[in-house]
Amino acid sequence: MYWCRHCNVPLIGRRCSCGKDGEAVTLLRPYDVRPALHHDMEILKGLLLERFGTSRLQQIVLFNKAGGLDRNDLVLMNGKRFGWLSFDPCSKEYTLDLAFEALPQVLPHATQGVIDITSAVSAMQAEGKRGHLSGKRIAVDTDEPDGTVIVRSGRHYGTGQLSRGYIRIKHLGHIEEVVLPDPSWEESVRCNRYHLRNMERTAVRFIRQHMRGAERVNVSFSGGKDSTAVLELARRAGVDDVYFVDTGMEFPETLEFVKQTFFRDVPEPKFKENLVKSTGIRRVLNASETPEALNGEDFWAHAERLGPPRKDNRWCCEVLKLQPVKDMLSKEGECVTVQGNRWYESFSRAELPAAARNPFNPLQLNINPILNWRALEVFTYIWWRDLPCNPLYDLGYERVGCWMCPAMLESEFENTRSLHPELYGRWMTYLKRHAQKDLPDMYFRCGFWRWRRPPPKMCRLAEEVGVTIPEERDLLPAAPG
Repeated sequence: MYWCRHCNVPLIGRRCSCGKDGEAVTLLRPYDVRPALHHDMEILKGLLLERFGTSRLQQIVLFNKAGGLDRNDLVLMNGKRFGWLSFDPCSKEYTLDLAFEALPQVLPHATQGVIDITSAVSAMQAEGKRGHLSGKRIAVDTDEPDGTVIVRSGRHYGTGQLSRGYIRIKHLGHIEEVVLPDPSWEESVRCNRYHLRNMERTAVRFIRQHMRGAERVNVSFSGGKDSTAVLELARRAGVDDVYFVDTGMEFPETLEFVKQTFFRDVPEPKFKENLVKSTGIRRVLNASETPEALNGEDFWAHAERLGPPRKDNRWCCEVLKLQPVKDMLSKEGECVTVQGNRWYESFSRAELPAAARNPFNPLQLNINPILNWRALEVFTYIWWRDLPCNPLYDLGYERVGCWMCPAMLESEFENTRSLHPELYGRWMTYLKRHAQKDLPDMYFRCGFWRWRRPPPKMCRLAEEVGVTIPEERDLLPAAPG
């Protein structure tokens, strides 16, 4: 990614519309960078206020997701590292680990969380302990709570981690006061218009190339940001056949978004009819009403028989999404389907081809026109074209899907607990009733239920919190009666 130092905005290409070249910004795998939206900004401001007595942030803040136990984002501001935002799946708490590069912005406004170690360093030097302070552990007398702190040693400042009366110095150096522009996202969009036009032109051309000779072309719309961008691109390419699969477990916000965006003038009883030509969306599939797919049963009936879906056993996708579409398309013949898959979403999608036959439904050729877009490009494109966007992103969700999806982060599921306590409560009740043996509350609280066989990092966490991961046979549905 690039950053224009003159305009102080992220760039999706090398050159800014102001005419200046951007400076390269190094990202972390899987290299997906996204804007910090309302809920994210409130979290960051709250943590800053709690630790340092200030909540000042630039309007443009980015997250670069990285691996971890749960949510673990590198925070970028002014084109530099600002810190790490992490979520503990067991304590349900966020922490912000401040980076040295954040000090020019935070230090002038900090009223707490600053510890002077000048005398402690002088005492160390008097004892002959010289050398770099980075990495050293220094005893301090302070009333500051444990956590990330700003340290001062003479004329130098840095960051450290305070724990039980000791500070582990991370970085110490000279801080230069800087005054930077504080642009809005609207200004960032203007600075990226040239690149946005090129991206749109390339994606539309890609769709049209695959439309040639195809009898049917449609768009798979999920209600998320990626399919929102793809829907606009496909519309510009001349595609007007769109389907949305209602799994029966969609967030109420997603269903309302779909309705208000595409069915605003359609009476309520007709919302889920299969043919609504006047709106641009031709049909809405409801998985629980598709006899060929579910034999008249819904998600909960399947869950009673198969157990809850897991990250390593996502039967729900096949039953609730893939099969209804397969049944629909089997009556129509071959088609090309425009989708919103992206390489940077996850490691599992990093090798997806731009076009490929659907292995579950060979009649369907799936094409992915935004495969090389990051979330930053997607949101910037949506804002540029003034498209509607699912409100769940502003409410703290990185991805939009079923409200109990096992692939969801525990931080997102905690949002669901606050946003829809009745849905959260129903799911927790089901999980506890479903298990054949009594399991401690921490098993469910920490999200271990998401796997049949948790990965090593989650097994280590289970040991730390004293949870014994049950054998897979103890997680199977109980025999009837």
